[in-house]
Amino acid sequence: MPTMDHNIELSPGGEQFTAQADETILDAALRNGVLLPYGCRNGACGSCKGKVTSGQIRYATDEPRALTEREVAAGWTLLCQAHAESALTVAAEPINREGVEVRTLPVRVLKKERLAHDVMALSLQLPPTERLQYLAGQYIDIVLRDGRRRAFSLANAPHDDAALTLHIRHVPDGSFSGRVFGELKERALLRINGPLGAFYLREDSDRPAILVAGGTGFAPINAMVSNAIHEKSVRDLHVYWGVRSKRDLYFHDVASAWHGQNAHVHYVPVLSEPDADDAWTGRTGFVHNAVLEDFPDLTGYDIYASGPPVMVNAIRNDFPDAGALIEHIYSDAFDYAHETGHDS
Repeated sequence: MPTMDHNIELSPGGEQFTAQADETILDAALRNGVLLPYGCRNGACGSCKGKVTSGQIRYATDEPRALTEREVAAGWTLLCQAHAESALTVAAEPINREGVEVRTLPVRVLKKERLAHDVMALSLQLPPTERLQYLAGQYIDIVLRDGRRRAFSLANAPHDDAALTLHIRHVPDGSFSGRVFGELKERALLRINGPLGAFYLREDSDRPAILVAGGTGFAPINAMVSNAIHEKSVRDLHVYWGVRSKRDLYFHDVASAWHGQNAHVHYVPVLSEPDADDAWTGRTGFVHNAVLEDFPDLTGYDIYASGPPVMVNAIRNDFPDAGALIEHIYSDAFDYAHETGHDS
């Protein structure tokens, strides 16, 4: 029996394309030149989430783990895993990438700087004739010699692109992070592919934003806030950074200075397990709970969450109960253990 192609319409923009039975909705969109947000392409990160408002989809394997029960019940799907079973209308917005092109480029290690006991800043220099245009919050892949990839968020804002800066966490048994903390030398050559991902600050929104980072999930948040300050944005940004102990707040002075540069930027560090000698008098506990304590009503806010999956999933599960709309929660889960996830 012949298989049918199905028409996909995106709302609210009205873009249309045809999906074949053997391809995912994301693959069909990309084949037709429609650039939808995506990241890992294996159902782990949730970057390609879209809401099916009419029609039927199927998954070739089990339901993706990046969706919460609430999201599934509301009709959300991961477009990198879903196949069209009929004509579909999907609430998903293509990325406006004017001037932004995904490329594979050589880079040279310019500098290694230890930021914390387990975090290294890696500065990468592009060839003199090249420039990587990207949106604040996006990431790049380091392409290893054997073709495997490691994803790292860009910690510097697009205007400050003399070098590309990554915040790399030393992961136990992490092949690339172990190399960064070990034998990788300055002036070594690497290959990158990017920019990638849909985790970037929506500058067309006038809603106040709450940006929640866990660990090195601070890297893309740093790029977002630095860019907003550079653009002289007057939008309220509330930054929460959750780490284990005081020594893990490796950019604490930088984040503390933001409010002095822009009265609309606020910063709250939260320690989950402060050491006795930290003499910490600030907030403690889980960072997402600190947000809910300060903002019991999240109606009308944009939420940005980057860091460990357990933190990101807690935000996506709990924040809608406080009024946050699922479509206004943007996330980037740093799945250190996953082969194609963040190894930072």
